[in-house]
Amino acid sequence: MKIRKEYIILVAVILALSLYLFLRKQDRTLYKVPKVPPIAQADISEIEISKKGTAITLIKKDNVWRIAPQGYPADAGKVKSMLDAIERLTLTALVSESKNYTRYDLGGDQKLMVKAWTEDTLKRDLTIGKVAPSHRHTFVQVGGDHRVYHASGNFRGVFDLTLDNLRDKTVLKFEKAEIQEVQISKGRESVVFGRKQVPVEIRLDQEAEVSSPAASKMETLWESAEGKKADETKLDRFLNTLSNLRCEKYVDDRKKEDFTDPIYTVNLEGAQEYMLSIFEKTEKDAKTYPAISSVNDYPFLLQEPQAQSIMIDPREMLAEPKEQGAEKKEKD
Repeated sequence: MKIRKEYIILVAVILALSLYLFLRKQDRTLYKVPKVPPIAQADISEIEISKKGTAITLIKKDNVWRIAPQGYPADAGKVKSMLDAIERLTLTALVSESKNYTRYDLGGDQKLMVKAWTEDTLKRDLTIGKVAPSHRHTFVQVGGDHRVYHASGNFRGVFDLTLDNLRDKTVLKFEKAEIQEVQISKGRESVVFGRKQVPVEIRLDQEAEVSSPAASKMETLWESAEGKKADETKLDRFLNTLSNLRCEKYVDDRKKEDFTDPIYTVNLEGAQEYMLSIFEKTEKDAKTYPAISSVNDYPFLLQEPQAQSIMIDPREMLAEPKEQGAEKKEKD
């Protein structure tokens, strides 16, 4: 009788455990990680980033992203990273239902809210917290869902940017090969270099090959308006620096026309004309120089070492006299 009673108790325990596991499984299905509706980044026309009561709005117009309402061009690389994160958003696990958001940086001033639209339709409504300890996930909330999820990837830093960080800092850009003339002015010193195509000289030991195709080869060189050769290495380095010039930051309280009397000016002629003018520091101990360029609508600041590397004395762009003398002697 005692054994029979023990069997009954054992069966009851097994049934209770089975019921518990079944109900737990059923309960889990109610909290299955939701799938985020897909969105192609090409369809996104507006992004809004909000934090601490301030918002930055990016709007795409004619396939160019600008910061509204100012109309500043946005950094294309940074916007592309945002679009990638929005398009690839994937929730991987339910983290919390407790509404204790502070521990995930999803509460108060720490949370970062991101919304993305296609025309007038809201396609993403995302609240971003801190990066998970694994550094392979980010804590997020989606839409009006109060629960906290792991999202695949470490992407908080992609959106946690200031307006200045998001502006395109490119202030001068061109292809070096297109430039045909360079004019440099510093104070009273000025020099103009032109790109020329000249025949390759033939040495005496090559006379037998005069009639060969090689004899008609041309080479490119830079000469001043007075016929003096340029230091090719210095001029190439100079153009390389200017060909993709980025500023430190923009000057928001002044316009381009407010800057006059530059201390250094570069004019370039190619497929179009390019100009860069650098001005005196606004303060003696300032670490930046104000500047303007022909391809940017706003005045900007160049870091001191950056500006000084550009402001080479025009005479230093000329080849050394001894080099030119040696070449002349060789011709004679």
